Amino acid sequence: MTGGSIWKHILSFAFPLMIGNLFQQLYNTVDSVVVGNFVGKQALAAVGSTGPIMNTLIGFFLGLSAGAGVAVSQAYGAKDEKRVHDAVHAALFLTLVLSAVFTVVGVAFVPGMLRLMSTPEDVMEGATLYLRIYFAGVSGLMLYNIGSGILRAVGDSTRPLYFLIFSAVTNTALDLLFVIVFRMGIAGVAVATVVAQFLSAILVTVILVRARGSYRVILKDIRFDKAMIGRIVSLGVPAGIQQAITSFSNVFVQGYINYFGSACMAGWSSYGKIDQFVMLPLTSIALASTTFVGQNLGAGDIGRAKKGTRTALLMSEVITLILMIPVMTFAEPLVGMFSQDPDVIQNGALFIHFVTPFYLLCCVNQIYAGALRGAGDTKAPMLIMLGSFVVFRQIYLFAISRTANTMIWIGMGYPFGWIVASTAFLIYYHFSHWESRCTYLGVRKRKKD
Repeated sequence: MTGGSIWKHILSFAFPLMIGNLFQQLYNTVDSVVVGNFVGKQALAAVGSTGPIMNTLIGFFLGLSAGAGVAVSQAYGAKDEKRVHDAVHAALFLTLVLSAVFTVVGVAFVPGMLRLMSTPEDVMEGATLYLRIYFAGVSGLMLYNIGSGILRAVGDSTRPLYFLIFSAVTNTALDLLFVIVFRMGIAGVAVATVVAQFLSAILVTVILVRARGSYRVILKDIRFDKAMIGRIVSLGVPAGIQQAITSFSNVFVQGYINYFGSACMAGWSSYGKIDQFVMLPLTSIALASTTFVGQNLGAGDIGRAKKGTRTALLMSEVITLILMIPVMTFAEPLVGMFSQDPDVIQNGALFIHFVTPFYLLCCVNQIYAGALRGAGDTKAPMLIMLGSFVVFRQIYLFAISRTANTMIWIGMGYPFGWIVASTAFLIYYHFSHWESRCTYLGVRKRKKD
């Protein structure tokens, strides 16, 4: 990514990544569609309401894996093969340790976190069952994400795509088999998800073990490396804390939604699944900007890194705008895919109509956050996002729940948080002179912008 057409690099990298993320989103979405249509409204609410809890622990790990990706991409851009090797193996060691920790913590604290969200009794049992099975097999998800993150850091976003397509198709087939044929209900979709995630983890691990480049995994070299783990942690912990705390704050948001009953919960869950698909191009371009900026700063080219950020922002705005129109036009049929209950459809469509227009603001905060992380500046995105998505949003929800307590005003806590975050990122990115502090191991800056 250090030479040639910028927009072509970003697009060619982001497109397979977007398709891969599309299939990754199918895991929980297919779970929701199957239980919503073949088990019932309460089952849809149970599965759909588990997202904030899963993302609290997984979000922290994904932040760490992003730190590993930055370490790998910067070393790869600087053609430092030894540091690429060290970063890859340190990241895998950290993943194996955290997999064991997250399995134990996830299974043990599920009931307490569900009660913290004020989960209604009619969905409590199903949500507990789904989450415990999910966390029992969470290591498959973690190994896939760190492996695919390593491949993306060196510019390979294609093979992780193939593995996700295979595992997503497998997940769909197993969902239908376990729920419709074996009548396993919520347990069936949870087991199907775990099996599919382990398959993708196995495939990406085989590719890394058989690779010929500096990022090849040698099993005996997976060990504790104090210096490299320290670098990964310093890069990844701020992002991990930000994602974990943001996800944990969403536990409380879900609690406000749960107040309105299972029909509102199911409608909110359906909107959330649609939201994830609309946001896929944006998040994929943001990840592409992280790798682009990381490689170009590793090569010492600040001007090209900043130009890539501008290009990524323009691309994300245009694509998001194009996607928003059909989603708002066909809101009711889209929600109807998850449930035929009239109340669920009405609630989900209302969330879509009120929140979707604000997606353009997400482009600003996500692209700038991705670029800053690629530069190794992970603290500023952490502080901005925690301030906007946690502190501001919780104050807003507390106040609105005691003044105009309707489900729409509760849902609007998300776009109002995006407004605050985007404003802060615009100010920081353009006036903080972050680029003057972005060096990779003292490498010279060939260009200044």
